[in-house]
Amino acid sequence: MRVPLKWLREYVDVPADATADDVLAALVSVGFEEEDVHRFELQGPVVVGEVVSFVEEPQSNGKTIRWCQVRVAPADETAADGGPAVHGIVCGARNFFEGDKVVVTLPGSVLPGPFPIAARKTYGHVSDGMIASARELGLGDEHDGILRLATLGVDAPVGTDAIALLGLDDIAVEINVTPDRGYALSIRGVAREYAHATGAAFHDPGLREDAVVDPGNGFSVTIADEAPIRGRVGATEFVTRVVRGVDPDRPTPPWMTTRLVLAGVRPLGILIDITNYVMLELGNPIHGYDLDALAGGITVRRAAAGETLQTLDGQVRTLHPEDLLITDESGPIGLAGVMGGGTTEMSATTRNVLVEAATFEQVTIARTARRHKLPSEASRRFERGVDPAIALVAAQRVVDLMVSLAGGTADPVGSAIRPSIDRAAIALPAGFVAGVIGVDYDPARIAEVLELIGCAVEATASGWDVVPPSWRPDLTDKWTLAEEVARIDGYDRIPSVLPVPPSGRGFTPAQQGRRRVANALAAAGFVETPSFPFTTAALNDLHGSASGEPLPSVRLANPIDGHAPFLRRSLVPGLLQVAHRNLSRGFTDLALFETGQVFAPESDVRYGTDVVPPLAVRPDAATLAAIDASIPPQPRHVAFLLTGNLVARQPGQPAVAAELVDALTAVQTIAVAAGVEIDVAQGERAALHPGRTGVLSIGGTEIGYVGEVVPAVSQAADLPGRVVVGELDLDALLSLAGERVVAASLSGYPAATQDVSLVVGADLPAGLVREALVEGAGELLESVRLVDDYRGPGVVDGQKSLTFALRFRAADRTLTAAEATEAKLAGVAVAAERFGAAIRD
Repeated sequence: MRVPLKWLREYVDVPADATADDVLAALVSVGFEEEDVHRFELQGPVVVGEVVSFVEEPQSNGKTIRWCQVRVAPADETAADGGPAVHGIVCGARNFFEGDKVVVTLPGSVLPGPFPIAARKTYGHVSDGMIASARELGLGDEHDGILRLATLGVDAPVGTDAIALLGLDDIAVEINVTPDRGYALSIRGVAREYAHATGAAFHDPGLREDAVVDPGNGFSVTIADEAPIRGRVGATEFVTRVVRGVDPDRPTPPWMTTRLVLAGVRPLGILIDITNYVMLELGNPIHGYDLDALAGGITVRRAAAGETLQTLDGQVRTLHPEDLLITDESGPIGLAGVMGGGTTEMSATTRNVLVEAATFEQVTIARTARRHKLPSEASRRFERGVDPAIALVAAQRVVDLMVSLAGGTADPVGSAIRPSIDRAAIALPAGFVAGVIGVDYDPARIAEVLELIGCAVEATASGWDVVPPSWRPDLTDKWTLAEEVARIDGYDRIPSVLPVPPSGRGFTPAQQGRRRVANALAAAGFVETPSFPFTTAALNDLHGSASGEPLPSVRLANPIDGHAPFLRRSLVPGLLQVAHRNLSRGFTDLALFETGQVFAPESDVRYGTDVVPPLAVRPDAATLAAIDASIPPQPRHVAFLLTGNLVARQPGQPAVAAELVDALTAVQTIAVAAGVEIDVAQGERAALHPGRTGVLSIGGTEIGYVGEVVPAVSQAADLPGRVVVGELDLDALLSLAGERVVAASLSGYPAATQDVSLVVGADLPAGLVREALVEGAGELLESVRLVDDYRGPGVVDGQKSLTFALRFRAADRTLTAAEATEAKLAGVAVAAERFGAAIRD
């Protein structure tokens, strides 16, 4: 919201020496955010001049210029730039006459741009300044000719400071208004807030006697909302007034033009400028109709299926049954609260105006504006809430301005649909505000603050009954009232105290486990790279299942990227995309990981719900359960990716490329962090290389996979080298680990180590042989690790030699070599029985 300071001073006593920074500081103290300061970037001398004479001189380029003699100071005085009273100026415009008063920018002045003005030779003359147009002064887009002050209804002595005369010395402060404080989208609202911040006197422009703002009667208005959204009628108040005999060609006075421009609104002619001015001043959007173009009275209703409307921007829009319309006997003439229709707009031929000041339901207007992608200043205010008590005053203000500035005559014909404005009292218990805010407020101060913001406060035995003012729809409960007390009394009074958590509380076991896993991967050299959860159906099928078969996926109704409208079933596509982005920027050696949710809907379950709980009301348990049931499973996964070199080339050290064994090491890092043992067995996946794919499991429960990406997939991701990946179901992993990880005890006795090489079939997974050794060796076996897989001379074709490093230890004694050998051979015996394994000679 942009607030011109001269306009603000009309309704609150801002000190004459207060700067824009002072005003912003005051508004920030009551919860607004400072955005910017706006001003006309003009520097004088800019004065009123009178065209004494001119000579038209055709030029060789086909253009005709005027060599003008312009009086810029009284005859016996020196001009503001120190020059003579009459300046010679070259002008290309031809819309002025001798004797016209114009705005002259003298040498030394600066126009917006910046565009410095100096005496310069052009077209054979020395042009001693410039006669300015409205656009050059920043007053609008008009640039067909120079600005003639007579067209603005302004007559001032020659040499008058034009910057002050036209109000170009005003400044506007801009603040950010949050959605819950729509009342501050007006000069009236901001003036009230400045008064709250500083204690300055506030003069409410909304206080006018009922007899003065009486709209009369005789104009037919009907509200026929047969399909209200959530039971709320689309229009609760509708006031009309009639002004006859207006002159749309009259100029908008400079004070109004400059205020509109500073407020960010483009001047469009006196009639539209008046409606915009009142909207900015009082916060109630106003619409004006060409009364002679209306067919009968007005009916406010919902759109019928298939109806269309041409709005003021020239677009023909197909309407939705939820759209609220303003109609006459000819059909739709406006989108209520959003934009008017083209058939009844005020134009240069308008002589009689119907003024509309209404209050429309917030959700209806917000949905219509978003549905048609048609945000407007009106919809911005209606969707945040407009003061229902201001419509009569706003309509009267428009009538007054059209009478005084556009030459119209107020007609007694009008209408008003006005329901009673009764807001329920909010019970505010004594001590509640202090308990919520943490400041020991005096009860009298609480009542004072609430009355200051416009509430009616009545003391009760338990505290107060508070009735919020009509312009504050955001005050709905005792918590919002407590916030208002804190805001007005000063946020600086709230102490900065860190809360002390109750003893014994902290992260849940699942949260602790996720942090341990992420920290362990980061400590191992991986970089966490969160990515967007959006992907394609093809990538979901490829990476979400082992076979690459089609899988059900969650499709977004309004995706950010139309090429990736599905929610991911795997984290790997996101890691491949991040790797490609880094490679394209020269980072070739990558170790990445991500933890995040995936979305795994089941094929025979319908997700989503048609139940939309109302706002501002906590849904009951059944509704919450239905909503939860409508959401597909969203397990949290952890995935990693390696490509390029794990160790960079350096003196005395060749580069070491990342391989599958490094991915297996990452899996073990995750296992140690989670406190589990992860088994790896050979497997297959559509996206991974055959023979270089491992299935990860814990106690027979599959939790993920690891492997080398098949070249076709890595090339499709624009990754030229070898890529190894792994992905684990982190939720399942941590649930199998249990809530408490128990550290293994350390034995004080030495270990006995032995190796064993077993010859088995080439197709037999090493993991099965390992399981046989563990089972047969018994409790003395502390660890077993595969150290070699040999296939070559000395081993029969179709077989392989697997070498395992065994470590034995007893908890109560030092093992002898014979005991270790006996345990080893027991394991070999089980492997021989199951798979025909034989010790290699």
